[in-house]
Amino acid sequence: MTSLTTIATVSRSAVSRFSLVAVCLLALSACGGGGGGGDVTSGGSTGGGTSNPTTQVPDSTNTGAFMPVIDVSRIPAAVAGYSTERLRSTTEQPSGSDGTGNFRTVCDFSHMAFDDPIVLPGQPGRSHLHTFFGNTAVTGNSTAASIANSGNSTCRGGIVNRSAYWVPSMIDTRDGTPQRPLESNFYYKTGYNGVAPGTVQSLPSGLRMIAGDAKNAAPSGPFSYSCHSATATTQAGSAIPNCPVGTQLQQHIVFPQCWDGVNLDSPDHKSHMAYPTAGRGCPSSHPVPLPEITFNIVYLVTEANSTQRWRLSSDNYSTSLPGGYSAHGDWFNGWRADIMDTFVRYCDRAAVDCGSHLLGDGRVMY
Repeated sequence: MTSLTTIATVSRSAVSRFSLVAVCLLALSACGGGGGGGDVTSGGSTGGGTSNPTTQVPDSTNTGAFMPVIDVSRIPAAVAGYSTERLRSTTEQPSGSDGTGNFRTVCDFSHMAFDDPIVLPGQPGRSHLHTFFGNTAVTGNSTAASIANSGNSTCRGGIVNRSAYWVPSMIDTRDGTPQRPLESNFYYKTGYNGVAPGTVQSLPSGLRMIAGDAKNAAPSGPFSYSCHSATATTQAGSAIPNCPVGTQLQQHIVFPQCWDGVNLDSPDHKSHMAYPTAGRGCPSSHPVPLPEITFNIVYLVTEANSTQRWRLSSDNYSTSLPGGYSAHGDWFNGWRADIMDTFVRYCDRAAVDCGSHLLGDGRVMY
């Protein structure tokens, strides 16, 4: 029987001749069930956070013909995260701002898995490969209750923030290696596009949402990429740029901040949310302003021209086009409610800058 790793590392020329669905038929064991290795989380994703190397088909209409092939043996190991609350007192105060309210946090890499508990709930192993941050126990079987009440966290503050953050994995197509992010920063800000800081409310428990589109194949969407060094930042637009050695490739994804005030999710995982209208705030259909979440995912570039080979695990379009157009992010609320209420009140609504650690009430997350 052909091994899972052999199937997952079929050459790109082979994939150009037939889809991953056809590749999957080479070995029935690769088309369902788990891979080898020990349990990573209590939910049961296996072998470094993955359960299936070849089922990268989000729905029955998508053959995955152009999706990058992934060598599952190169998936980074999952991390344990923090099992305790990590808060302490501080005399440091928020700084003044430009009229916007700013709270941020840092969440380290957690694990990678072929799971998506928002788009494909209860179907572990059925998604393209995702890179997860925050709650370490997230699998395809996770629910609002399990995310809010169980799992360690890789975020500052420990288990006061069990939120789940995930994006399609970044793949080096030369050898199918998923790239482990160097770091990730998550913003909860307000005061843009006519949304007054004093009007924002806490993100409700159980809220989940998606920004971007896994099926996008054009240079448009709520995302961008840039190259960063100690001395310069190059804004590169909607495709993965060619970043020089020693710089950082940064991926930015902006979420909608206007909620309909009723639904914690919607069939497309987007319709219950909306982006504010430039200069006029939230539309009447989505009247409740929430903090604007932005993902900032950072990758270190260690080899010249390497990012020209990089594509997202969800990039299912011609390889003659640059990688990165299918960028999207998923967010599932797991904050402890009183902690979120605190930073919304003392950072966002107060229109001050709390950096990436302050709650604004004399406490700091570490």
